[in-house]
Amino acid sequence: MKKLIIVVGIVIAIVGGLFIGMRIYTKSFSPADVATYSQEGMDISVRYSRPYKKNRVIFGGLVPYDKVWRTGANEPTVFTTETDLVIGEKTLLKGSYALFTKPGEDSWEIIFNQPIPSRGVKIPSGEAARDEAADALVIEVSAINTQNVFDQFTIDFESMHNEIDMVMMWDQTMVVIPITLQ
Repeated sequence: MKKLIIVVGIVIAIVGGLFIGMRIYTKSFSPADVATYSQEGMDISVRYSRPYKKNRVIFGGLVPYDKVWRTGANEPTVFTTETDLVIGEKTLLKGSYALFTKPGEDSWEIIFNQPIPSRGVKIPSGEAARDEAADALVIEVSAINTQNVFDQFTIDFESMHNEIDMVMMWDQTMVVIPITLQ
């Protein structure tokens, strides 16, 4: 009986080690990053993973049109604000939110959702782990087709006067989300 317990323990340790090793290995293909903005009374951060294009068709291919996307890779993308914000023309209260998007050919839905799921997708379906009833804010913004190709998914902030823009770029698509202080 002792030998069986020892063998089962060793098997569990090996499987656990392999699982952790695979997570670290797969995350190396889409490294984690943080975009921050901290000026004019706003403190915002976005924790996300940055997949590469790798000669793939991204929007309308890898990321289907008109389906909710976890916005990045690996884990849920987390948007945190220390102050109430106006995004588009709607108020987002201070706090942390899962950031989902619904890419379309001409426009995207930007979705701030609580609570933040432990995974970005549901297993085994692979669908985004969004609970639509928990949406805190949803806005629609235009999708901009660019001549430039952005090889790695990027979220950044740009400041203009009293407004900042959260900009998402990947492949030949860019979306701009306007943000102002409440």
